[in-house]
Amino acid sequence: MVEIISRRDGPRREDAEIKQLIERNRSVITRIADHISGGAYSANKTANPPTQKAEGLIIHHVGSGSASSAEALPYIRISLNGRVVVVDRNTGRQIHYLGEIRRKNGVEVFVLATKENGFISPLDETFTDALSDFDGRTLESKYTEEKLAEEISSALGITT
Repeated sequence: MVEIISRRDGPRREDAEIKQLIERNRSVITRIADHISGGAYSANKTANPPTQKAEGLIIHHVGSGSASSAEALPYIRISLNGRVVVVDRNTGRQIHYLGEIRRKNGVEVFVLATKENGFISPLDETFTDALSDFDGRTLESKYTEEKLAEEISSALGITT
């Protein structure tokens, strides 16, 4: 026996029920949105959209040349959420993701971005070999994030 399952035409029953629920409570939803936004929700709905067209506009790219022509100036940055990355000082773009600082048993530990540590996109072998000594290193009052960044820079040959 073969059972063919095909998509029905029209919305699903659950979708239709939710739409009806929203329509029945539209006035309450509008009142709450106006309360939260200070009346801006209804004002935006009734305001006429701008009629300015994009024709004839001249767009200028303001910058210091193209990013690809300048040589990258890498440095190690540890973000507020604990990500340890190599960043280009010229563009602010991430070049390599090295790992992160995680809290384990109340202690902050640097975890290298390897497959063994559960990272989906692990570092290549050149970085792993150079930074393997840092994997699992604990951070404390004497060994701060700044000190970790300095030592990683030194191990990778990055001058600041």
